[in-house]
Amino acid sequence: MRSVSLSPNAVESGISTYLFALAPLAAAALWGGLYVVSKWGFDAVPPMTLAFLRVAVGSAALLAIVHVTAPPRQFSRRDLLGFTALGVVVAGSLATQFLGTALTTASQGSLVTVLTPVFTILLGVTVLGERLSGRLVVGIAVATLGTVVVLTGQYDLSDVTGSATAGIGMLLVASATWAAYTVFGKPLIERYSALETATYSCAVAVPVLGALVPLEVAATGTSLWAIEPTPELIVAVLYLGLFGTAAAWYLWYKGMEYVDASVVSAFFFAQPVVGAFFGATLLGESPGSRFVVGGAVMAAGIYLVSTTRSGT
Repeated sequence: MRSVSLSPNAVESGISTYLFALAPLAAAALWGGLYVVSKWGFDAVPPMTLAFLRVAVGSAALLAIVHVTAPPRQFSRRDLLGFTALGVVVAGSLATQFLGTALTTASQGSLVTVLTPVFTILLGVTVLGERLSGRLVVGIAVATLGTVVVLTGQYDLSDVTGSATAGIGMLLVASATWAAYTVFGKPLIERYSALETATYSCAVAVPVLGALVPLEVAATGTSLWAIEPTPELIVAVLYLGLFGTAAAWYLWYKGMEYVDASVVSAFFFAQPVVGAFFGATLLGESPGSRFVVGGAVMAAGIYLVSTTRSGT
């Protein structure tokens, strides 16, 4: 019998496939957990202030890790501008996401957010010249269908066409800007790493969002001193910063070290499904009769995407 051995390159390629699949999926799971954390009381914090606290905590954690693990860098002017642009874009994404969420219903926000992979694919094709295979297109279509099935079982979609026009518009901007953060981060990830790109862009977002906090206070008359730092609120902010930002942004970019942005984008569909799962298991909520069917369909779509070869 002839023995069959795998070359080191083949083994490395197989490991890379699993790494890219697990990293963005883990990021989506962490973002799905934000739904549960929101029930712990951080609604008392104004949107811009909450966004600022989120990136401040996340940036501090990422900078500490980079300081220990990354080599000293001399950045070119082009790369400095690139990190700055990414930071401004992701700050805009968080700002419009938080404001849009405050002005819309859960069903409106969830369905609009599903458009993020669509924006990412369009930018990936037009900006990065990525090619869409038939398998990738089918996988994304199936994942979209499964996610919508889950959402229709979780929410009453009769209010999707409500009057929250400004909020829906902001969520559309949030989806488009996150897609831009995903796509335009690719060149910097290739020159540096997922960790460094997530870190430096997050650090830039801190002063950008910090500048919006006084404007929010002036516009709303909110007193930041009136915010009570309850244990639930502290846990919520730490989760947002450490897990929803530092870990999730790194993991999202980590997937892009292996495959195209168009492929990674499909894992975003897992976010509302994971949120519904956590709501059911941790909060005792009913996920809806369509959760299992929709989740299975979404998983099938993500499987098709995850087994698509990048660039083919």
